[in-house]
Amino acid sequence: MKVVIIEDEYPAAERLEKLIRKLDPRIEIIAVLESVESARLWFAEAHHVDLIFSDIQLSDGLSFQIFEAFPAHSPIVFTTSYDEYAIKAFRVKSIDYLLKPIKLPELANAIKKFDELKEDFSPKAYARKVESLLDSLEMSKKAHKTRFLVKNGEQLIPIHQDQVAYFYTANELSCLVGTDGRQYLVDYKLEELETLVDPASFFRLNRQFIARVSAIEKIHTYFNGKLKIQLRPETAQEVIVSREKAPAFKSWLEN
Repeated sequence: MKVVIIEDEYPAAERLEKLIRKLDPRIEIIAVLESVESARLWFAEAHHVDLIFSDIQLSDGLSFQIFEAFPAHSPIVFTTSYDEYAIKAFRVKSIDYLLKPIKLPELANAIKKFDELKEDFSPKAYARKVESLLDSLEMSKKAHKTRFLVKNGEQLIPIHQDQVAYFYTANELSCLVGTDGRQYLVDYKLEELETLVDPASFFRLNRQFIARVSAIEKIHTYFNGKLKIQLRPETAQEVIVSREKAPAFKSWLEN
């Protein structure tokens, strides 16, 4: 197996090299690249490689820039420090990753996974998967709205996103419910609000509700694989998460 390492921190690159050689001395490390620019030049020469280990944050940019220029024709194992939203994106898109500091058992699992999948590896399908991951991560980097200006009688009041428990829609109007239980009309549809709030903190439960994680007081199993959510502050409306959406909701809560 031929592998390439893309890592700008010498100790981290050296550690990964040692772990790979300890795991299987037959694995050939054909290059250790330390920047986006050097990797672009290297891949431009059409080198063949079976597996890529790539740090995300490099000295001159993000490694994703490499694969935007040169679509991935080999599986990539991204190495990264913990970032909640990014890790969720990797899991959803089934792209492999290793958390630093890398440990031998995790490395062994990543290479074992590669061995199991390589017979059915499709460069075109994998390139689409990586492209989809990049789109997800690009969305996560967009600035989220931190305050909402709401009307209270003759006054306009700024409500910080941390003070929002959930949003809901009724009679084609969107309402913001604060952690103190007070309600305000907002000039956004729920579809717009879904793109404005931080996806690590808020989840679109159904067509009527978007809730902050701290507002979810209890979760009850419901018939046919659905979930019934009890929100805080309480709502008169029944809040149900569909069977189709339940797995994504559970994953969001865990991550």
